[in-house]
Amino acid sequence: MIEIRWHGRGGQGAKTASLLLADAAFNTGKYIQGFPEYGPERMGAPITAYNRISTEPITIHSNIYEPDYVVVVDDTLLDSVDVTAGLKKEGAIVINTTKDADYIKSKLKNYEGEIYTVDARKISLETLGKYFPNTPMLAAIVKVSKIMTDEELINDMEGSFKHKFAKKPEVIEGNMNALKMALSEVKKV
Repeated sequence: MIEIRWHGRGGQGAKTASLLLADAAFNTGKYIQGFPEYGPERMGAPITAYNRISTEPITIHSNIYEPDYVVVVDDTLLDSVDVTAGLKKEGAIVINTTKDADYIKSKLKNYEGEIYTVDARKISLETLGKYFPNTPMLAAIVKVSKIMTDEELINDMEGSFKHKFAKKPEVIEGNMNALKMALSEVKKV
């Protein structure tokens, strides 16, 4: 079983990305959970979402305290949230940032696992014309975790976006391009 914890801010799409990941993994034949942790969320407030993905039925129904992977949708959270809490050193963290390796490492409280970054702001602005970091972050965590192949993600998300954006088909191509760009631009620090 792979467990993922998402850290973002209200309105950035972390919850939506975790649910899209769950749907895509389900469509590859896996057992899944995708859920947010609700509190006093409001636009811009820190939020947490979770995924469990397994080849076996999942019988755990709680938050995730020792994730294999962590996704940080907003790098300003590195100053206020312990994003590496419980994160397994055999896992990895994926951060939306343009900051350099020394800065990132200084914020991660001596985390010994792998660190990956992707500039989700640049990707979403280039492909969508607006700042929606969740689509690039979804691609980045799939690439790092190898939950499914790039091709499986692309094929599944194309169908998902056609359904989700049935009334706004003009945004499908941009989202598909954001996925593809993030798959190629996520890099290990």
